[in-house]
Amino acid sequence: MKENFLWGASTSAYQVEGAWNEAGKGPSVQDVKEIPEGTTDFKVAVDHYHRFKEDVQLFKELGLKAYRFSISWSRVMPNGQVNEQGIAFYEALIDELISQGIKPIVTVFHFDLPVYVEKKGGWENRETITEFSKYCQLLFERFGEKIPYWQTINEQNVMALAGSVIGTSKKSMKEKFQENHHMLVAQALVTKYFHEQDYAGKIGPAPNIASVYPATDKPEDQLAAFYMSALRNWLFLDVAVYGTYNHNAWHLLETIGAAPKITKEDQAILASGTCDYIAINYYNTMTVSAYYEKENKIDQQSGFGIPGFFQSVENKHLPLTEFGWPIDPKGFRFTLNEIYSRYRLPVLITENGIGAKDTLTIDGKIHDKYRIDYLQEHIKQMELAEKDGVEIIGYCPWSALDLISTHEGIEKRYGFIYVNRTETSLLDLARYKKDSFYWYKKIIETNGL
Repeated sequence: MKENFLWGASTSAYQVEGAWNEAGKGPSVQDVKEIPEGTTDFKVAVDHYHRFKEDVQLFKELGLKAYRFSISWSRVMPNGQVNEQGIAFYEALIDELISQGIKPIVTVFHFDLPVYVEKKGGWENRETITEFSKYCQLLFERFGEKIPYWQTINEQNVMALAGSVIGTSKKSMKEKFQENHHMLVAQALVTKYFHEQDYAGKIGPAPNIASVYPATDKPEDQLAAFYMSALRNWLFLDVAVYGTYNHNAWHLLETIGAAPKITKEDQAILASGTCDYIAINYYNTMTVSAYYEKENKIDQQSGFGIPGFFQSVENKHLPLTEFGWPIDPKGFRFTLNEIYSRYRLPVLITENGIGAKDTLTIDGKIHDKYRIDYLQEHIKQMELAEKDGVEIIGYCPWSALDLISTHEGIEKRYGFIYVNRTETSLLDLARYKKDSFYWYKKIIETNGL
């Protein structure tokens, strides 16, 4: 990879920090949502809030060039007022990263809407656009000179299409796409402000992008893939890059009665707040056919169907992870090329990884060859994408250390660093370096495979 390539790793606030009600923090929707039976909540998580210096030292030993994390809105602005204790925590974390030679990459919103905002109607309420803008302005003013890359909203498309699974929304498609529109306007508004204030860094969205394969060479399946891509991917990126809705996605939303209300002011804001780069989370591709059935299972990375347009189907050419997600490294190269050829903007990979049930041995080891194999194949395809001509800023796999999975608890582990706790017991929360830690350290040292 190029000389200044950012080898990093990622987390999010509510999944690692804990300290859910300490030092003035207010509750977020993730703190109060219904948790599946037998699965841990996020109140302590992996206690990164109290152990961040220890964790950053491990990140330094790993050799990270960048650390992508999120800031908790409800920690820094509970009830709409500035919480200086919350600001102080992130200032200390950012300064610690910089002092260790690690670039801080910040996501401002990662699924954890403050409860006070949710009670006023959440993203369905247009006032949330103003609340979000105030929050972002605070972050830019306090940290704008220290952060090289900002992401506005993490996986907005997942919130719109699978919100009931990740605990962000249980509303109708009509309501969710009105919420989604308000998020797009809010994103454009803060991007416009960021540019007007001439901050040193760059700003962009962070959707979960999955290229879509047609199930067969039938024309109707080709068209189904076309429409799935428009709804799942291009709706979100076209607005961020071009300032306007994708016409195919808009047609689909109109057809199913889910098109949002848009004002002329909204259109002007969308056009004036376009991004500098694209951050993406990639886990797998999708495969679809023409619509043929009524029952749909919706998951973060599984598909779904929309009558008259497409239906997700199994791709029998792809193996599955332990938790049932397809593994498609070559699809990673395809996705990177598809994004770059469409938008011609630099791409930062902010998530990519495999969730698995890691085992801590008696002698304190974690032998996660499956994670090494997964990441190695994806890095190989990323390197090929760069040779294809894709401009890639960096690679920040999910996750730097074990964290609480959005709806599958601590059992589903992603990290290079093992955290010693279970769903029901915090144990000692000790950190252990997995085999993948030492492997990734070598990848960083040699700047690739």
